[in-house]
Amino acid sequence: MVTITPPEPNVPDSDRPSDAPASTALLSTVRLPKVGHGLAVIILATIAVIFALDWAQSFVISLLLGVLFAYTLNPLVVWLQRLHIPRVVGAAIVMAGVVCALVVGSYILRGQVQGILEQLPEAISKVSTSLASLREGQTSTMQKVQTAAIEIEKATSQAMEMPAKSKRRTTQIAIDPPGFKLGNFIWAGSMGAAGLIGQAAMVLFLTFFLLLSGDTYKRKLVRLTGPTLSDKKITVHILDDINQSIQRYMFMLLATNVLVGLLTWIALRWIGLENAGAWAVAAGLLHVIPYFGPAVTASGIGMAAFLQFNALPPVLLVAGASLAIATVVGIFVTTWMTGRIAKMNTAAVFISLLFWTWLWGVWGMLLSMPITVLVKVVAQHVEQLEPVAELLGD
Repeated sequence: MVTITPPEPNVPDSDRPSDAPASTALLSTVRLPKVGHGLAVIILATIAVIFALDWAQSFVISLLLGVLFAYTLNPLVVWLQRLHIPRVVGAAIVMAGVVCALVVGSYILRGQVQGILEQLPEAISKVSTSLASLREGQTSTMQKVQTAAIEIEKATSQAMEMPAKSKRRTTQIAIDPPGFKLGNFIWAGSMGAAGLIGQAAMVLFLTFFLLLSGDTYKRKLVRLTGPTLSDKKITVHILDDINQSIQRYMFMLLATNVLVGLLTWIALRWIGLENAGAWAVAAGLLHVIPYFGPAVTASGIGMAAFLQFNALPPVLLVAGASLAIATVVGIFVTTWMTGRIAKMNTAAVFISLLFWTWLWGVWGMLLSMPITVLVKVVAQHVEQLEPVAELLGD
């Protein structure tokens, strides 16, 4: 806060001391405001939240997956309730159907997935051989730079070489790395698989309990808003809007991914590519990742086509078909439906993708878009979070 003490208004300028300049007549006392206090608190809180998300990664990811799956499957449970089926029975039926679909789908595609995994070493070998043949008989610019650097280093070491008397003896210690043990590798892999199965089971149970609870948490939030009826009505309206927006987005995500997978399977079967079903499922799952998902899918399918046909035209046809399907669905379906639900800023979506990928790796890539939409939808209905909605909005 700035406080300025002016001269007395009744004293004329002629009565001022002659030895003091006019500019010093205004004696001011300046007190700097604490502007950076709130900003520092926000920065420290943000850093603490980031560290907490990184530390509790497994728990937070499982919680987010359970919440997203519950929002996706809740319309089915509500539809069963309208058929006079109790919510407990409806939730059990829906979860049993999901588990059966996952088991049947994995059983059907297990042969194709094994075929892709068996072709992976051959694909890597072919790609490395092709790159080596392109470089054969030619000295690259990097090799020339490395050769020049080695020669310069030799000349410098010879020029700066110290006399033999001033040299000190050096002792070199060689540390042999531990050898590869197959038992340790198998044990580590089994522990990773067990952890993945345990996390999947936890997500399924969490989804079931969230479906079972129904509107319990919404009623609790309404009770906590205040005693007046108007506050309760506003809270109910806000929660209904949030639920509807998130459910619409999750339905859109499910519909577009299924559409991408179905169209990719039809195109690959028409071209004659092997393991078309597994590649179609991968295309549908990776379509969740904006920008990078279709590129990774096209690269993998193109490599599979190169192994099968060993020619460039089929590779271009398969990769082009995959990119075309993802682009058409992304532009004409995903963009239109997302615009009706939550208009997102393209730069904000890309920055969110980079941030969550840096924080959680592959899971961050898969969950970045749903998390951003959830934050945007909630921020639109909360007055204190309106700046966040403005930053994420189009």
